[in-house]
Amino acid sequence: MNIGDLLETTLPGLGFDLVDWEMSPKGRTIRVFIDTPAGAEAGVTVDDCATVSHHLSRLFTVENIDYDRLEVSSPGLDRPLKKLTDFARFAGFEAQLTLREPIEASRKMKVLLCGVEGDCVLVERAGAALAIEHHQIERARLVPQIEWRKAK
Repeated sequence: MNIGDLLETTLPGLGFDLVDWEMSPKGRTIRVFIDTPAGAEAGVTVDDCATVSHHLSRLFTVENIDYDRLEVSSPGLDRPLKKLTDFARFAGFEAQLTLREPIEASRKMKVLLCGVEGDCVLVERAGAALAIEHHQIERARLVPQIEWRKAK
């Protein structure tokens, strides 16, 4: 079983979703990005990352996965969107997309996510509705929503 499959099957049992994972070029560092399941009230805490890290360290030892360093973290404010379920979960949020082929002469676009229909991601761009096939999306990230508070 490869690392991605191992993470996909292990993390839900711990109460988390796998957002993404990566391995350093020399394979010595494994980075795992986790999130709480859709509908969960709170985000990922430092304690959550520590719990997952300890569990994965033991699991990787049992599975004979050779590495020097394991990093577990939340996906951050600019969370990557990978699966169709991610696009459905974050309907109503803004996202920055990079496409494999240009649409309207542009490969990069800022859109409002509107949901999913079949294998297409539904978005709104400049007031126009678009349906983009999931496999045409090379990269997608949420646009951070930062609420500014006035000083009192």
